[in-house]
Amino acid sequence: MRFLADMGISLRVVEWLRQKGHDAKHLREENLQRLPNGEIFKKAVQENRVILTFDLDFGEIVALSKGNRAGVILFRIQNARADHVIDRLEVLLREPPASFANRVVIVEEARYRTRQFPD
Repeated sequence: MRFLADMGISLRVVEWLRQKGHDAKHLREENLQRLPNGEIFKKAVQENRVILTFDLDFGEIVALSKGNRAGVILFRIQNARADHVIDRLEVLLREPPASFANRVVIVEEARYRTRQFPD
């Protein structure tokens, strides 16, 4: 799977994903830490990546976009430390949706919810 982590996600999470065999990038690694959310979304669509974020704006961006959409994994957890994010992500990736395209997956403390948007 291909991921793009925004600035709210630790580089350790990206490194963990790579160790698990995923193609993961962090905006900081590409010196794009100031990229606006709309441009992050476009980059994710162009590169066929799932956005990892704590930023609620991405749910709205997906809902309002037409045509090609990036998938978004939105963390709604209080503990944003890398170890906790990895624990929650590991649970999600054990049984991921068939595809993250056109979906926002909301990761909470005890569960995750998926919202799919029509093409």
